[in-house]
Amino acid sequence: MSTVLEGTRSDAAPQPAAGAPRGRKLVRNQSRAGWLLLTPALLHSAIFILIPVAFAIALSFTDYSFGDSWAWVGFDNYAELFRDQNFQAAFVNTIVYAVVVVPVSVVLALAIALGLNQKIRGIGFFRTAFYLPTVTATVAIATIWLWIYNPGSGLLNGFLSLFGVAPGRWLTDPNTALPSLMVVGIWQGLGTKVIIYLAALQGVSRDLTESATLDGANPWQRFRNVTWPALGPVQFFVLVTSIVATFQVFDLIYVTTKGGPGTATTVLVLDIYQHAFQALRLGFASAETVLMMVVIAVFIGLGRLLQKADTHD
Repeated sequence: MSTVLEGTRSDAAPQPAAGAPRGRKLVRNQSRAGWLLLTPALLHSAIFILIPVAFAIALSFTDYSFGDSWAWVGFDNYAELFRDQNFQAAFVNTIVYAVVVVPVSVVLALAIALGLNQKIRGIGFFRTAFYLPTVTATVAIATIWLWIYNPGSGLLNGFLSLFGVAPGRWLTDPNTALPSLMVVGIWQGLGTKVIIYLAALQGVSRDLTESATLDGANPWQRFRNVTWPALGPVQFFVLVTSIVATFQVFDLIYVTTKGGPGTATTVLVLDIYQHAFQALRLGFASAETVLMMVVIAVFIGLGRLLQKADTHD
């Protein structure tokens, strides 16, 4: 009897699948192929991102200035930064620019994408029109807006004069220079965000939307409970790219105001450029770059926390 039971147990014991080694080999081959395909992107990131970042961090602790001799100065550059009034103005201007441009442009882009996702006549024209500023050179855009904001013969003052509004010195008045450039930044960056949102909206399940409609949900309820959750990953991507773009604004300001009047429109990248390539203080500029990277990381972290809080809600 025991012999029979032992035989039964032996027969019932799980046997290794014949195809298991072949399956593991297939997984290893797929993993190798994946890493092989990622190699160009990883090399690009290492050469053009990681290595320059490491050099910038190292140089921020020196007084290097394109000369043969340099010395290790520790945190002296960072201490000097916080005593530098130009840096303080650039830091505040950049934060204000980002705090205004990022949320306004994201909300506007989502609203426009929702409109362009409808079946209306001439939809292709409107999609092209909104995306056109993105592929236009910033120098050309800045030149056009210089004419629009021209205090003497500009289009904006000419339009406002029809309503009896006094002409403004949009780019030469410290109170209006930065807000005027914010308008340009918002307008120029809409196209990319609109296209990304539009692609995401077209991937939202129509079955869920129709089910919510049959259940009596109004348009706001359908957006809040169906569309908005489906846009979660896209929202974070748009947020990150928008934050990075606003902190990197340079050519628009350089062409239009060069940071003036005074320091009213000086931003961090412009201040870094002036210290590195005009004052030839590469170590000091590197310290400013490192601080800017830290601020960008903080903003992205706050955006991530807000997204998680919205997801839990």
